[in-house]
This record gives sequence, structure tokens and C-alpha cells, in this order.
Amino acid sequence: MKSHERHSPAGEIRAIPLLGLPDIRPGDLLPELILAAASGKNLNFAGGDILVLKHKIVSKAEGRIVALDSVRPSRAAMAAARRNHGDPRVVELAVREARRVLRNKHVLITETHHGFVCAHSGVDVSNVDGGASAVLLPKDPDASAAGIHRKLKKLTSLHIPVIISDSFGRAWRQGLCDVAIGIAGLDPIHDYRGKSDDYGYKLRATEHAVADELAAMAGLVCGKNARVPACIIRGYAYERGAGSARQLVRPAGKDLFR
Repeated sequence: MKSHERHSPAGEIRAIPLLGLPDIRPGDLLPELILAAASGKNLNFAGGDILVLKHKIVSKAEGRIVALDSVRPSRAAMAAARRNHGDPRVVELAVREARRVLRNKHVLITETHHGFVCAHSGVDVSNVDGGASAVLLPKDPDASAAGIHRKLKKLTSLHIPVIISDSFGRAWRQGLCDVAIGIAGLDPIHDYRGKSDDYGYKLRATEHAVADELAAMAGLVCGKNARVPACIIRGYAYERGAGSARQLVRPAGKDLFR
């Protein structure tokens, strides 16, 4: 059964940066570190809050870090890197993390094992250790979000939805935008189909990607170089649900680019 939280979508919605988190290392317990950082800044979680985490801290805690010196690129990876002016070791990791390669001209576009379509399978070398290592996406971001969600509920007695985000490019649009790659505790899509607008027109196709919009909002305070890997969204009337990021992946049969 779905239930709305106590806030109104028409009210004030805030994105509160969660400051004070240390550099995350493999094996670190994120829920405990998040609560300690919030307490250190006199910031307490409240009913209706949503936690958005940049995937990099989740990946680091789960040990999804690869030293680039340990990667031996294949001939195909080296050829692709030359064509695209990239690092062959990063290309090799991207191919390993891919279900299939969709494009290998100008930029390597892959479909990951999760079903995400993105550049280089989400493999990233920024904000790690100066370029010596690469961070991979979590193996199962939905499961990662669910684990953090359960632990926070145990520690706070609050239902705190968790969104794990990453920055993706977008078809038809320039620039990157944060999207949800892992979700727990809320419905990721608000479906308006079958409802009427203020003028009586019956909506037939409108589905809002709520989780992506919340991730993008958090991205405004969790900037690439802001060193703010977590954010609390406060004031949004989400719907509770057993949602997952898989619901946001367009099926291949309906994807105009595959």
C-alpha cells in the first residue's frame, strides 16, 4: 500500500548538503558515517527526508576500486582508445563492465550489466586518487540502496528513502545530469496517465521520473568538485514503494537509439 509523506509538492523543497563525511575507504559503514556527519553539523534526519548519495562513495565502501596499473588492456581496447583519445586501461575496464558496446566512435557508449546506457560503463577516474585508480559502478546499486535504507531505519526508526546517483549524458541534450542508478523506499515514477489536467484534458503518456528529478536536484549541491557526496532532500511528498532504478531503464524495444 502506498502512502504519501507529510509534505506537499507545492511547498518548499530543500536540498541540504551533508558536510563532514571523510574520504570513504573499502569496508566503511556508510549509514553510521552519514549519521555521524549529520550529528556533527547539528543536522537531524526528519520524517519525509530523502537521502541522495553520489555513487562514488558507495562504490568505494564496497571496494569497487581498481588500480589502473593492474589493468592489462587488450588490443581491441588499445585500438578503441587511440580512436577516441582515451586511456586504454579505462576502455578495458569499461568493456569488462559492459553487457555490450553500442558505440565506439568519438566516445565509448555501452550498455552495462545493470542495463544502463552510458559512457564507459560509468567507469570514472575523477575524484579518486589523482588518476591512479578507477571507480566502477556498484555491482547492484538497488541492493546497495536497500541495504543503506534498512540500516538507517534500524538506527533512526525513520523511513528514509535512499537514491544513489551518477551523472549521465542525455539523448537530445547537451551536458551531464545526475540520475538515479539505485533506489530504495520510494516509487521512482509518478504516473499521471488516465488523470485529467486543470483544463479537463485526459493525460495519456505523462510519467515523471521522480527519482531522476530528485537526483538532479541533489546534484546542484553535490557538484563535481564540491566534495559533497551526500544530500538530504526535505519537503518533497514522495510515495513509499519498493521501487528500483530498473523501472527507469527504457526497454530496448521502446528505445529509439538501440
